Formats: sequence, structure tokens, C-alpha cells
Amino acid sequence: MPFDMSNCTLCPRACGADRAGGKTGVCGAGEQVLIARAAAHYWEEPCISGENGSGAVFFSGCSLKCVFCQNYEISSGMKGRAVTAAQLRDIFLRLADTGVHNINLVNPTHYAAAIAEVLEQPVGIPVVYNCGGYESVETLKMLEGKVQIYLPDMKYSNNALARRYSGAGDYVERAQAAIMEMYRQTGDYVMDGDGVLKSGVVIRHLILPGQLENSKGVIDWVDNSFLPGSVLFSLMSQYTPCGRAGEYPEINRRLTEAEYAEIQDYMDGSGIFEGFFQELESAGEEFIPDFDFTGVDL
Repeated sequence: MPFDMSNCTLCPRACGADRAGGKTGVCGAGEQVLIARAAAHYWEEPCISGENGSGAVFFSGCSLKCVFCQNYEISSGMKGRAVTAAQLRDIFLRLADTGVHNINLVNPTHYAAAIAEVLEQPVGIPVVYNCGGYESVETLKMLEGKVQIYLPDMKYSNNALARRYSGAGDYVERAQAAIMEMYRQTGDYVMDGDGVLKSGVVIRHLILPGQLENSKGVIDWVDNSFLPGSVLFSLMSQYTPCGRAGEYPEINRRLTEAEYAEIQDYMDGSGIFEGFFQELESAGEEFIPDFDFTGVDL
């Protein structure tokens, strides 16, 4: 049954925008799918990028409003080109033909209905749903069987921070419920012989400067919610002040070595042993891709 785009409830904001009638939602998106880049990407976790890269498709707009977003140009600025469902599927297939390990949907939440339609027929390699964690369980159920790998953020364990930095005061409950649904769909993670992920959930957490208790709360939740061998956890140190971070002095800086060491030690003391640490040197604008419509122009 087609999703009703005249009363959009795809994300937890359920803003009811008449996207079919030319209105835009909180996410900034209307009826058309906008993308800014579609190309092999080598900077994801090793199990995602592998040797051949991940076929990353960057969608424009966002249902979260993170003031520090490193993709602010497309998430809030809406830089992107409109594609039809047929064109989007062609982009997926052309990427798959280049030998990438997966099709990586970067920030796809507000286009989930169109993506579910496009993925009615498999594309031949795993599909990664790479999102901010602020998801509707009902929307995720539309993707069951169509997405093999979920790559959600778990940005916050503190809703006050979520409200201040992402405008989402119900983030914690929504993200926790969404991640549990993702795991229900995929089950325990599965790697191939080369260490490339075939299915499962990888939970990401970006450490925010000065907000170490928030990170410890996320680690605690993952530790208490999942048994060994079920999900992977990725601790990220790449925070770089972007977007509107300059308006929030407490996060208008990079992590210190001491901050990162404290969270690494905390994770080492938890029951989480399967996942990834990101080197502190990974922070920097040079790791942000160019949103120059590579792979979009057909």
C-alpha cells in the first residue's frame, strides 16, 4: 500500500506535511527525492567499506536538526538534485556494478517510502540504512527484508542534550526503540570471510566535547541491551565543529586526547568487545566528501 505523502509521518516528528501537495516537512524535503552524491566511499567502518568501498548515496534534507552537522550543506541547506524512483534504482545498480560491497543510504529517513518502493526488487548486494537513529518503528517496518544492514547513530543518552543540539527532546526513547527494531529485523551480525558485514546492526556514537556523561550513558545502554555477538559498536572521535556549532561555545571545539582516553577506558571496562575505535586524527574537514553531484547526473 503506497505511503500517504499528503500527511507525512515518516519520522518521529510526524509533522503531517502535505509533501504530495508541494509542502515541505520539518526535514526540508518535499515529494521529490534529492541526492547530492553517489560514489564509492572508503571512510566508513572497515566492515562496511572493506577493500572496494561502500556505495554511498547522500540524501538531502534531515529530520534531525543537529547544530554540529558535518553535512550541513545538504542536511539543512538542501543542496541536491531531484531523481525519480527509476533513476534512483539505476544509481543503485550502477554503483553495484562498480564492485562496491554495499549500497549505503546516508540519511535516508525522510525518503523511506520511496526507498522501500525502489527496493521491492533486490539490487544484488547488501543495503545499508545509515541514519541518525531518530526513526519511527512503523517506518522501519516498511523496510523489513529490503535492508540487510542498519548503521544508526545513538547520539544521546540525555534528552536535554538532544533537545539543545538536535531539536529532538524525545530522541533517547525513539532511538532505543528504533535500534531494537533494527536488531529484530536483522538478527545477530554476520561477516563474510574477508571481514565485510553481510547483515546486522552497527551502532555508532559520536563523542561530543565536554559531554562525557552522555557518551557513558550510551555505552551503558548498549552494554545492557545486547549480548556479545549480537551487534557491533563504533565509538567515533571525528567530531569537528561544523554547521551552527559556533553558536554553542561548549561544543565549538574538537575533542581533547584526555576526553577521548576517558571514554575509551570506560568502554574497555564495559561488556562491549565487538566493534571499532576511531583514531582521534580522524577529525577534520578533509574527511567530509564533496557534495558535487558525483554519480547523480544521469
